[in-house]
Amino acid sequence: MKKLLIILSVSVLAISCKTNELWLSVVEPAPVTLRPAIKKIGVIDRTLPTDQAKPLDVVDKVLTLEGANLDKDAAAESVKGLTEELMNNQRFTEVKPVTNTAFRTVNTMDFPVPLSWEIVDRICSESGLDALFSLEKFDTDTKISYATQKVDVIKTPLGNVPGIEHRADMETVVKTGWRIYDPASRTMPDQFLYNESIVFHSKGLNPVLAAGGLINRKDAVKEVSNKAGHGYALRIIPFETRVMRDYYVKGNDSFKMAMRKARTGNWDAAGEIWKKETGNPNMKIAGRATYNMAIISEINGDIKTALDYARKSYEDYNIKLGMRYVNILENRQYKNEVVDIQQQQ
Repeated sequence: MKKLLIILSVSVLAISCKTNELWLSVVEPAPVTLRPAIKKIGVIDRTLPTDQAKPLDVVDKVLTLEGANLDKDAAAESVKGLTEELMNNQRFTEVKPVTNTAFRTVNTMDFPVPLSWEIVDRICSESGLDALFSLEKFDTDTKISYATQKVDVIKTPLGNVPGIEHRADMETVVKTGWRIYDPASRTMPDQFLYNESIVFHSKGLNPVLAAGGLINRKDAVKEVSNKAGHGYALRIIPFETRVMRDYYVKGNDSFKMAMRKARTGNWDAAGEIWKKETGNPNMKIAGRATYNMAIISEINGDIKTALDYARKSYEDYNIKLGMRYVNILENRQYKNEVVDIQQQQ
């Protein structure tokens, strides 16, 4: 499968007197790879505090000014967001929340003890599932700070009447922890912590009015929690990222012309020039042109040919960048194979 490789930009600043930078967009493998046989997914929420954890949970809510049922409702939004995003992924034939079992766990700083495989087997067997996505940890941590500043409260013919404005700033950090259970292989393909922050500001002529503007934050926290669920689901999807490559711009007049064409995005024309120069009797010029042909091949998505040119530039012409590029391309080749597997699931 040919990879999408798009030129994003070319730096006109040379790394050295010999090379310029080239930026490519390449497809990276998803952080998490699931077995191809996993087609039916269940989503569970096991973040409801146990009885032992309730006293600490109540104290925490008082100290952090959390609203009633905020964590519970926000956690439900995270599960909802995850479920929605997984449903959009065509690799699954079924995605459904598992709500017929009550899960409780001690709210700790770290991940709770994983579910036993007996429990996972039972849930998957009863619901006809291949794997479970589990929200294992959820918490909101809130900090409030106050400040004052002098302002003009009332304007009169005799001048402005000064006053003190109170400002309240509140940051709420949404903390989620996720696991994936694969009962057939008895493995957890992923365990991941995700934090998202949201900041609220409010002003008033006294501390009460300033703080009063912060009480309607629940919907915003739920929205951020929903995004956290969507974000976690993307860990099983390949993604694009930018990578940098060096290419030679110095050698002879032909290299200068090819450099100008490359800077305008006319890479095909630049490649034609470099290909001719691979036969130059000057070993240094031929080696640089051979190396640049590896760059052109990667741009065109032909990693095999790019590797051949990169190896030749080092083996036959002792181009030091060629050896480094061989390592980069071998890694790129491996990643492309992983992406192919992930996209064919």
